Amino acid sequence: MKIPKRLEPLLEDGLIDGVVRQLMSGKEAMVFVVRCGDDIRCAKVYKEANKRSFRQAVDYTENRKTKNSRQARAMAKGSKYGRQMQEAAWQSAEVDALYRLAAAGVRVPTPYNFFEGVLLMELVADAEGNAAPRLNDVSFSEDEALAHHRTLIREVVRMLCAGVVHGDLSEFNILFGADGPVIIDLPQAVDAAGNNHAQAMLARDVNNLRAYFGQFAPALLATRYAEEIWALYEHGKLLPEVELTGLYECTLPEVDLEGVMREIDDAREEEAARLLRLQEAG
Repeated sequence: MKIPKRLEPLLEDGLIDGVVRQLMSGKEAMVFVVRCGDDIRCAKVYKEANKRSFRQAVDYTENRKTKNSRQARAMAKGSKYGRQMQEAAWQSAEVDALYRLAAAGVRVPTPYNFFEGVLLMELVADAEGNAAPRLNDVSFSEDEALAHHRTLIREVVRMLCAGVVHGDLSEFNILFGADGPVIIDLPQAVDAAGNNHAQAMLARDVNNLRAYFGQFAPALLATRYAEEIWALYEHGKLLPEVELTGLYECTLPEVDLEGVMREIDDAREEEAARLLRLQEAG
């Protein structure tokens, strides 16, 4: 096939030896199957910002820092250079997240290189060696759904233990490989400790999994893994191999009714005294 322009520098530098075919085109990138010596890998070519339908929402980019003060000022001003730097930071976020999660043992594609806006990584394959399908293209029995849901909840926990929340996890960005589900598409990943929206994003990720697998295993629809996971995380008790129940009850502190009544009585007395002073002054 004709070599895409964005992949030419990788060929020239010997990072890839050939392009086999286009694998997919999504809202933020195009993915190609490429040859690297005897290995078959994939190259994710990020689309330019003005050609993408996915926007860098402030909820995702909150608290992302750059060590270069000039770049930080330009990004804050929104200059042309700043927008370029912002785009580069957006792309590198996925690379950073992939390396971080792979090191933590999370089921993500192995990253190999990032060059000129192209991410070179493992091609996730099915049992026949073909490119693995997305989860939404696969049907499961009830037992299979329960097993794969359990696997993915463990991966969400492992990610959070590594300080990362996917932020856009659903059946559309999970591949069903030969060894089970593999999580992909991480440019919107957020730092769990540094982003005020991390809890809401984790809940959405987990509840997306519940809704999808709940089609095949309805019992999952009654689970509350998101609340259970975040409660353990907040209290410093979340570990990669933690045993979860899917049950969660919000325990509210006991109300001190006597104390509340005292506060109300004190407020009434203060208001009566204020009105009396106004009358005397008049």
